[in-house]
Amino acid sequence: MVSSFALFIVVLIYLALLFLVAHLAEKKKSKMWINNPYIYALSLAVYCTAWTYYGSIGVAATSGLNYLPIYIGPIMVIPAWIYINTRIVRIARVNKISSLADFISLRYGNSRSFSAIITLVCLLAIIPYIGLQIRAISETFHLVTETTVSKNILTDSATFVVILIAVFSSYYGTKYVDASEKRLGIVSAIALESFLKLFFIIILGLFVIYYAFDGFSDLYQKASKFPDFKAKNTFNGIEGALNWMILCMISGTAICILPRQFHTAIVENRQEKHIKTAIWFFPLYLLIFTVFIFPIAWGGRLIFEGQNVNPEFYSILIPQHFDNTLITVLVFLGGLSSSISMIIISAITLSIMLSNNLIIPYGLLGKFKAENETQNTRNITIIRKFSIFGLIILAFCFYKYFILKTSLDSVGLISFVVIGQLAPAFFGALFWRRGSYKGAVTGLLAGLVICYFGLIIPQYYFSYNSELKGVLRDLYNVFDFFTIPYLSRIPQIFFWSILVNTGLFTILSVSMKGNYRERNFAELYVDIDRYIQNHENAFIWRGTAYVSDIQNILERFLGKKKTEQAMRIFNIKYNIDSQTETADSRFIKFSENLLAGRIGTASAKILIEGVTQEDKISLKEVLNILEESKENIILNKKLTDKSEELKQLSNDLTTANETLIIKDRQKDDFLDSVAHELRTPITAIRSAGEILADDDDIPLDIKKEFLNNIITESDRLNEIINDILYLDKLQYGEIALNIQENNIIETYKKALNPILHLIKRDIHISEVDLLDQHIFEYDEARMIQLFQNILGNALKFTDEHGMIQTKFYQKEDKLIITIFNTGKNIAQEDLERIFDKFYQSKNQNIIKPTGSGLGLAISKRIVEAHQGTIKAENSELGVIFTITLPKIIIKENEVEQ
Repeated sequence: MVSSFALFIVVLIYLALLFLVAHLAEKKKSKMWINNPYIYALSLAVYCTAWTYYGSIGVAATSGLNYLPIYIGPIMVIPAWIYINTRIVRIARVNKISSLADFISLRYGNSRSFSAIITLVCLLAIIPYIGLQIRAISETFHLVTETTVSKNILTDSATFVVILIAVFSSYYGTKYVDASEKRLGIVSAIALESFLKLFFIIILGLFVIYYAFDGFSDLYQKASKFPDFKAKNTFNGIEGALNWMILCMISGTAICILPRQFHTAIVENRQEKHIKTAIWFFPLYLLIFTVFIFPIAWGGRLIFEGQNVNPEFYSILIPQHFDNTLITVLVFLGGLSSSISMIIISAITLSIMLSNNLIIPYGLLGKFKAENETQNTRNITIIRKFSIFGLIILAFCFYKYFILKTSLDSVGLISFVVIGQLAPAFFGALFWRRGSYKGAVTGLLAGLVICYFGLIIPQYYFSYNSELKGVLRDLYNVFDFFTIPYLSRIPQIFFWSILVNTGLFTILSVSMKGNYRERNFAELYVDIDRYIQNHENAFIWRGTAYVSDIQNILERFLGKKKTEQAMRIFNIKYNIDSQTETADSRFIKFSENLLAGRIGTASAKILIEGVTQEDKISLKEVLNILEESKENIILNKKLTDKSEELKQLSNDLTTANETLIIKDRQKDDFLDSVAHELRTPITAIRSAGEILADDDDIPLDIKKEFLNNIITESDRLNEIINDILYLDKLQYGEIALNIQENNIIETYKKALNPILHLIKRDIHISEVDLLDQHIFEYDEARMIQLFQNILGNALKFTDEHGMIQTKFYQKEDKLIITIFNTGKNIAQEDLERIFDKFYQSKNQNIIKPTGSGLGLAISKRIVEAHQGTIKAENSELGVIFTITLPKIIIKENEVEQ
């Protein structure tokens, strides 16, 4: 048993860890935190709450496969995120959207009333859900410490845990007054919690399978002996299949529309490409979670068979049964992680909606107009802090008085059904231009009435005050008329509420025309990819507005410095004179966006409207303006494409010019090198000739020596000229290759034999033949020249008692020849240059380099003419030349360039 004090200290340490992670993420803001797709994907696992950590196990134990839809629904929907969420992220980014209420209400004309209704729907759905998390924390806390839940809130240990969570949420959740800012600290802490809760459930699952039982087969064999095992682990005919299908729809809808999921997936998204990681990582996360629910649930049933225990807490009770305190505490922390992450994100998102869509637009806008930026910022922060704290405390009270006797699963599903009423308006905003404000609101309210009387009253009100059951029973029983065979209560209410909601939304939208603002945003939402680069130009507004009046409003929320900076950016972007007095539609939209992050889109619209005078615009005019905007976008795209073509052409011309300059410089260098190389033998010949001409008394043997020098230098001069002409012809394909079948080993020996008698030093020369067959197609004369050039080069730089080794082998369909010598290494920067014309290494050894300096350049051309490659590389003992030739050389009349 763990004492309450000890467990409270563990909770304190755990929360301190979250504080530390959040602090480090906010402080460092390194690439590891900011640009990490896995932190983004892990933050989405805020979906896995105490319901999935405890409630799913209870459902698996009592109802079998009914726990799976909560995971299968999202897994089926998530692949579509690459299309859906990418669009939503773009819409949210260009409109500075910070909440689900802003996203939906902006599409339907930026209605203040609609955003308020959406906020109330979210509060109605999520406060009981937060209460469910608090209940899980409280009950597991008392379960681990083996104490009873205190009826007195002030003496209940769980109360202090909830207060700590509220403090953490209110502190880090309000660090940015702009609600559209990315909360790096919170997201990083949530990602850590997501990792830990998965890690702890895996530990528990392995403990149950391999410690409590002798492997999965043993557990399955024993569990299958339960009389209801088969019934609970099959679909149970059409009834089970239909319920399963609708439950999948409920959870699939919730993964897109739950305020906390919208916040982590959309508002906190830093890069669109992170969605690509999330669409495989998050389903994998859910699948791993799902794998261990079955063994824990049925393992719990086997262990506690005949005992009166709550199956929802098998995950705590099983390690307790085996007196394993460590795993008990770890599982408690896993459940705590599931609950805390949901509470934090939900409280933050609800506080943003509460402040931006209810408190500020319906009570404080007048006050904000009269205050300065500092005071307004402080007021907004205080409102959100108290909202977060108050929401968590309200949820705690809701837990104490309304959901003590209800299951975690039922509370979670009811929240999903209620929040699902936003689905028609939400998806209609993305894909349907005709969707209207009146249709969306009417459908939503009708769906909520069905949910209220069909689910909320019987679930919460009847459980709180059973004496009044008879008063509302008749109203409640009205739904019996609409009973659908085979469907249980929650799927049935979801079906009817969504059917009525969607039907009214569709019928009213088709039969009524929305106003021009609705149609404007409908185009911007549905065609976001087309308007994303031009969204301010596509915003339609006509009237009288002065820049100074709007600037005055902006300064009250952003401050003078930030406002001036923002206006400079706007003027530069649209090439507008800073002295312009009147504001156009672009500036109206730009200003609304600046305010939207702080006070919401609806309040921003109200404030800007307060200092402008807008003219009415007909729907036909809107469509004409939008059409013109589309044409402008198409024209701009064409101009941009043409500009890109011209830019590319300019770049190509620049590159070509640079290439010509380089080639011209190379030509000059080449001519300098030729002149230098020719000058040396010519000078030697001239000097010897002058000596012979001027002095008749030179002894005969000295005369012969001078004459031999003249002959030698003349031969060298002839060699240089021949090599230059040969290299030039070889480079430009003027020499034909005589491709025939030859024996490569014999060719090598033909090249080597003339060189051997010239070697006057003790150098060991050898070859290694690893070939299966020796016949290849090549020009033998050119190959002999190639070998002699490389071997001759190797001899120049090999020390006495050194070694030259040639190795022949095949790799795939290529002939590989390596020639190794023990000379000094070539400087790293010269490894490529040694094949240039007239290049001679700086690392000269015993013999001064002789010849034309074109040997390796010619070798490279010969190899390339045979469609091969040659390279030089250093080894620990010397230098290796590697020649790679294709096994079959294509015969051609001329060598390719």
